[in-house]
Amino acid sequence: MVKMVVVSEYSLNPPEDGQGRVKIASGPLYELVRVQRLAAVGGLNTWTDRCDNAVYDLFAGDLEAVAGLLGHLRPTDYRDSEWCTNGRNALAACDAYALRRLEWVASAGKEMGVEYFLKFAVGRTGQLVLLVSCHLS
Repeated sequence: MVKMVVVSEYSLNPPEDGQGRVKIASGPLYELVRVQRLAAVGGLNTWTDRCDNAVYDLFAGDLEAVAGLLGHLRPTDYRDSEWCTNGRNALAACDAYALRRLEWVASAGKEMGVEYFLKFAVGRTGQLVLLVSCHLS
C-alpha cells in the first residue's frame, strides 16, 4: 500500500485507506475571508490535472479570474467538506462551494444564470490555496 501524504493545513483523521471523497462533518474547515485574501495576493495554485484543465478551458488559465470568483463566495455558498486526492499520493481536506451568478453568454446572446463549483484547501504552510476543482455545475 502506498503511503499518502496530507498536504492541507487541516489534517485531523485522514482516511486510513488513503482514498479521497470521504466527507468531513466539521466544515467549513477554512475561514473563507482568509482563503479569499490568500487567493487575491497570488496564493492560488491548481492542485489536480483535471482542475488545471478546467481553469484553462473556462478562463484561459487565468488564476486571477479564479481568485475573483473566490472573492465573490459567501458563507451561504458552502456545500460540504471532504478529503480529496490529487492522484499523486497526496490528500487534502477541502471545502466545497457553489457560486450562482448571472453572466453574459455570448452564444445565447443574453445574460444567463451559471453555477460554478469550487473546491479548495489551504496548504500545510498556510500560505497557499490548493484549488482542487473549478467547473460549471
